Amino acid sequence: MSNMNIVCLDLEGVLVPEIWIAFAEATGIPELRRTTRDEPDYDKLMKYRIGILKEHGLGLKEIQDTIATIEPLEGAKAFLDELRSMTQVIIISDTFTQFAAPLMKKLGMPTIFCNTLEVAEDGEITGFKMRIENSKLSTVKALQSVGFETIASGDSYNDLGMILNSKAGFLFRSTDKIKADYPSLPAFDEFDDLLDAIKKAL
Repeated sequence: MSNMNIVCLDLEGVLVPEIWIAFAEATGIPELRRTTRDEPDYDKLMKYRIGILKEHGLGLKEIQDTIATIEPLEGAKAFLDELRSMTQVIIISDTFTQFAAPLMKKLGMPTIFCNTLEVAEDGEITGFKMRIENSKLSTVKALQSVGFETIASGDSYNDLGMILNSKAGFLFRSTDKIKADYPSLPAFDEFDDLLDAIKKAL
């Protein structure tokens, strides 16, 4: 087993529920249910979301109140604990530090690379700062450039870059459309199956 491996995991839909879907349900605003599974262009998706928040007078505090009620998906922490006992793990997410921090506590503080929201003093979300363009693929390539081999898993369009460019990559709880479009990618729905596949790849 090489110690040069790093497993790169998506966060939402893989380890925790989709934050925006939970918020859409809490607020009764169905338009906020759109995620990267529906809209591959993240910039467009976030601008759309910020517009809806503004229209309804909702800010960071309201979203954080919802996040406080979210628990990791059943089995996610045990999966992560087991995985981290074998190899290094980084969560690479297009979410924001302001959203992710409470969820990281519930997952035992794994390392996460994500983005940052721009928030006005009154709590209005005015914009967002992406850590780097194509953050998932760029991060995987950067890890590879310093001698690591990556193994990646995620559920959405924005995970495909890191999955396809890693030595092993897996879809997890993905959509029928993505599975159909990428039939060569192993697809799993249970943490035990994903763990077994990663173990074999290590």
